[in-house]
Amino acid sequence: MATREVFTEADLLREPRDGRKHELVDGRIVVSPAGYRHGRIAVLLVIRLGQYAIDRQLGDVLDSSTGFRLPGGNVRSPDVAFVAADRISGAGPRGFFDGAPDLAVEILSPDDNPREVLDKVGEYLTAGTRLVWVIDPEGRTAVVHRSLTDVRRLTESDLLAGEDVLPGFACALRDVLGSE
Repeated sequence: MATREVFTEADLLREPRDGRKHELVDGRIVVSPAGYRHGRIAVLLVIRLGQYAIDRQLGDVLDSSTGFRLPGGNVRSPDVAFVAADRISGAGPRGFFDGAPDLAVEILSPDDNPREVLDKVGEYLTAGTRLVWVIDPEGRTAVVHRSLTDVRRLTESDLLAGEDVLPGFACALRDVLGSE
């Protein structure tokens, strides 16, 4: 019987900085490529959310190179994340953040497995993430998750809202999707 190598956080930290997202999931290192459109949407969200959070001293907005150590042992890296100021000490941890982000944003790539994305959303919510946005560039929609049962679908004419996580933040989904 063949045994499968179990990877650790130390292995994850040794992964190359190659522009792809690396996560530790159930003892495996999972690599996700991201295309141009994916990267553009992530940057537009980081700019908008980041400036909003900075101006109001709400917390930190982070990109996909940031790992979050979740209670089950996985280290996840949302495409965009927000952590409230009251959960951050000093400049933040040197390594992975111990816990879930307050907001996690996943931007779908054409080859994403819908079941795996839903599993990831459930993992964030179970770990304490208060708001998850799953953005679908191809469908020009987003799904907002407040819990496993509180789920709303947005069209490109709707607003992505920070709700109680980033109070007062809102931008039209179409503004981060760009023109078709």
